[in-house]
Amino acid sequence: MSVAPASTHVASHDAHDDRTRRRRLVLALMVLAIALSVAGLVVGSQGWSWQAFVSDVSGPQADLIVGQIRAPRTLGALMIGALLGLAGAVAQGLFRNPLADPYLLGSAAGASFAVVLVLAASTLTGHAISLATAALLSRIGIVAAAFAGALVGVLLTLMLARGAQQGVRLLLAGVVVGVVLGAAGDLVTTISPDALRGKQVFMLGSTGFLGWSSVWVLLAGLAIALPITCRLARVLDALSLGDDTAASLGLPLPRIRLALVVLMALCTGLAVSQSGLVAFVGLVAPHLVRRYAPAPHSYTLAASAGMGGVLLLAADVLARGLIAPQELPVGVLTAVLGGGYLLWLLHRRRVG
Repeated sequence: MSVAPASTHVASHDAHDDRTRRRRLVLALMVLAIALSVAGLVVGSQGWSWQAFVSDVSGPQADLIVGQIRAPRTLGALMIGALLGLAGAVAQGLFRNPLADPYLLGSAAGASFAVVLVLAASTLTGHAISLATAALLSRIGIVAAAFAGALVGVLLTLMLARGAQQGVRLLLAGVVVGVVLGAAGDLVTTISPDALRGKQVFMLGSTGFLGWSSVWVLLAGLAIALPITCRLARVLDALSLGDDTAASLGLPLPRIRLALVVLMALCTGLAVSQSGLVAFVGLVAPHLVRRYAPAPHSYTLAASAGMGGVLLLAADVLARGLIAPQELPVGVLTAVLGGGYLLWLLHRRRVG
């Protein structure tokens, strides 16, 4: 008679511990986001120098340096990371694969191919107009082309997979689309070698071009995507039990999968259009959340967005300050740190 109360007590104690860990994670993410935001305002061309920051704030160009350059870059990096973390959590829940990332369905290849086309076109027409006008048109065209290219890549994947009914077919279609569009981009750079440098900058990822207009676009996208994905969190919980179980609950799986793919493409397209290809953030952020505070998707999705924002903002601050006055490409830094974490995780599991 004493077994049932004891087991109930253990279960309630474990549930209390889980809730405590989730609250601690949320608090830690909030503190880190605030601290890194302050660091993002402080770090500049001279690295982490408080005296230089005081001079920048009190100088005649304070509004330009802090208000128009560092502040939007800091907030933009936070929101780009949040979009990638959210998209990664959706991808891993949708495909029931902890190695799924936001670029899985051809969005990265589509964005890269579209950017290469714009760069090649701008180099061909730039001789007929002023250099400043060509640079402006190139920048606006790159943002729009990257977003459109990411969506087109996902659309091609859906067409090749004949919808979102089968997850395995969708993954294979994404691989095929990525290879084909990647090869097409390489062909364009072969024809127009001047576009190769711009493509390299895009592939390495950068937050140096973010302005307030980018911040508002990213904020609008996050405000739309996050509530909708959280509303579909129970569907992801059901999908984690298998398609048969989810179908037995009366869920319209094809329409739900399509909606989740569209949301993932929206988040990825917005992030890629503003920063280029930033690696591993969308893959690592959900890993860290589930490792420290396992929870249903209603919590995991929001926490992954917060974790992704903190990770990318930390990488951006490090990229600006490590070898100042030069900057490291933020995508290279996230690839090194994220890849190192996954290698350590695989090594630990193999040893265990």
